[in-house]
Amino acid sequence: MGLGLISALIMAVNIKTLVRAGGLYPGGFNGITLLIQTICERFLNLQIPFTAVSLLLNAIPVIICFRAIGKKFTSTSALIVIVTSVLTDLVPYHPITDDILLISVFGGIINGFAISLCLIGGASAGGTDFIGIYFAEKKNKDVWNFILLGNACVLTIAGVLFGWDKALYSIIFQFASTQMIHMLHTAYKKETLFIVTDRPDDVYKEIYEVTNHSATEFAATGCYSNKQRKMLYSVVSSSEAKVLVSRVQKADPEAFINVIKTDFLEGHFYQKVDY
Repeated sequence: MGLGLISALIMAVNIKTLVRAGGLYPGGFNGITLLIQTICERFLNLQIPFTAVSLLLNAIPVIICFRAIGKKFTSTSALIVIVTSVLTDLVPYHPITDDILLISVFGGIINGFAISLCLIGGASAGGTDFIGIYFAEKKNKDVWNFILLGNACVLTIAGVLFGWDKALYSIIFQFASTQMIHMLHTAYKKETLFIVTDRPDDVYKEIYEVTNHSATEFAATGCYSNKQRKMLYSVVSSSEAKVLVSRVQKADPEAFINVIKTDFLEGHFYQKVDY
């Protein structure tokens, strides 16, 4: 929860100091909310609160997420959406630069960092993040680039109405944000471990304690030494692999560990749930 509230503050400040100054649309429901606000201001002369539009847009995804993902996750994410929306209305507008390229790059990085804090803390920033989390956790699919493509379609409306320069800069913003999420949020990425060891029981114990995954044991023979050993095979998340390698090395300093990136996985795979 703490990370989620920090991310909410970061997103609100980012919107009021960078995003609005550049006239950008950050993607997801925050971007749609800003687009609706801008349309109402310029064409209808209406000042609509960010909170009202944001909460209305997030209502349906919250209901779907509550059923498909879990109560704890949804409740925490909904609170973050509410806090972000309210803070966006309360934080004063204070642009720190008028260089739109700097805003696009660094604003996107900050936005991606804030979203990653939510994901690391076991929550979501709402909107399209629910979609990304659903596919990552339930379908084991990385769909962030597809979300980026969908956001680009939304930006077409902004380009037609308010100029293509702002729409194109917004795509840079969203790309920077997406790449930051890719770098920081690795729970959906899988890696395969091949561990050759003389202590298979000790190594397996570490695998199970760290990841709650099982492993497959093979009999192995060193071709040079003709020594009989064991090889353990297991698939874990990228974040778990980093911890596990260190633990295995302590359990068996002589273990030979090979870590391979896994692009596709079919079959039963335990996905850690903290909802």
